[in-house]
Amino acid sequence: MRSSFATVPFYRELWALGGHTDPVLLPGKAAVDGGAVVPSALTGRVGDLVPLAGGPADIDPWRGLGPVLAEHLAVTAGALVAVVDPTTPRPPVDLPEGVRSCVLDPAGLGGAYAGVFDEVANHLRRGERVVAVGGDKDLDQLAAALPELLAHRLTRAPVRAPDDLPSPVGPVALIAHPLLGVLGALGGCGRWHLDHCRVYLRATSAGAAYTLLRQRSPRLVDVIAGSGRPGLCPRHGTPVVEP
Repeated sequence: MRSSFATVPFYRELWALGGHTDPVLLPGKAAVDGGAVVPSALTGRVGDLVPLAGGPADIDPWRGLGPVLAEHLAVTAGALVAVVDPTTPRPPVDLPEGVRSCVLDPAGLGGAYAGVFDEVANHLRRGERVVAVGGDKDLDQLAAALPELLAHRLTRAPVRAPDDLPSPVGPVALIAHPLLGVLGALGGCGRWHLDHCRVYLRATSAGAAYTLLRQRSPRLVDVIAGSGRPGLCPRHGTPVVEP
């Protein structure tokens, strides 16, 4: 937060107007939601989230996917991660070494995506692991397009929004936000584990505020997403998101 206050135009403006400095609340000032920001306030301001020294201004909706999959699904070299989402601009870039990735449009598996679909099917035929990531309906469409034997070999990782974390939905599910990327996953203990090495969560009067700890640019600090609250897993002793 100190670095962002000192170097990122958006946060310098936001916190200064809200009574923050370096970024401590000034006496007599009452910042809205403790200085946190709603995602809609960032629309059209991505350029102002770049530090003064420069950096990329691209939003990656699958940031953090690789580390989270590696931890919760033990995804290793030789596996294929298929993102089933027609709106994804490019395959994820932070996967473990040796793990391939592709993007599929569930509504156009026989068109421009035919070659990618064949790659998924061939991986499954060879007995290699394929992890399909996406919404429930999109994953259902992919499974329905595959022969039944291959569909049973598919590892599904459905995505849940931070404001829609139900009771356990299966062996694995991901917490993801279109602005913040992948924030964590459902652990084997049945709790929603935060990717705490890369994501910080705090409670505000408006809901859960997330900060990306290792993303240099664009900076995403104290972004409100969902109504969850921080908690601690009694089994693992690591941070979780309590629905």
